[in-house]
Amino acid sequence: MKLFEPLYDRVMLWSRHRHAPRYLAALSFAESSFFPVPPDVMLAPMAAARPDRSVRLAFITTLFSVLGGVLGYVIGWLAFGLVEPWVIAAGYGEELLQAKDWFDVWGVWVVLVAGFSPIPYKLFTITAGALSMALLPFVIASFIGRGARFFAVALLIGWLGPRVEQRLRPYMEWLGWLTVLLLVAAAVVYQMQGR
Repeated sequence: MKLFEPLYDRVMLWSRHRHAPRYLAALSFAESSFFPVPPDVMLAPMAAARPDRSVRLAFITTLFSVLGGVLGYVIGWLAFGLVEPWVIAAGYGEELLQAKDWFDVWGVWVVLVAGFSPIPYKLFTITAGALSMALLPFVIASFIGRGARFFAVALLIGWLGPRVEQRLRPYMEWLGWLTVLLLVAAAVVYQMQGR
């Protein structure tokens, strides 16, 4: 039974849809404040399908990710007491504590680094609001961190272009299951370190 090849084909089809940039913007906005799926999963195939639009797609992803980050900041600022139990129940309790510790040590610099962190970015946006971090440095650091990540993804995949799409498809099933195994292994290692 093939699972990842049909999923890959569907994402590539969506990435060519005429409203795909709107979907990418919505996903980027939602991921920075409450949604679990990172925008890279849509940005990469869109950049592969339309390399000539890689820069535009990276800009859309960055802009709406930062706007979503501002929503996450507002959620943390106004309603952290209400949101915190939900964040912990969703399995992000340890990551939330890690984010708080990082803010204590590095301040605004952690927002910049968070764009590349395996810890979900929404935890940093909500925590920044809960800690009443200055909004302007938060927004600037978000633009730099998120922009660096999304422009790197879009430009690299756009540069490789359609040839990466053609070369990846035959290995998609194998790559999909390898990714699942690596995520499970990383989760087990992370849990073991926490004990």
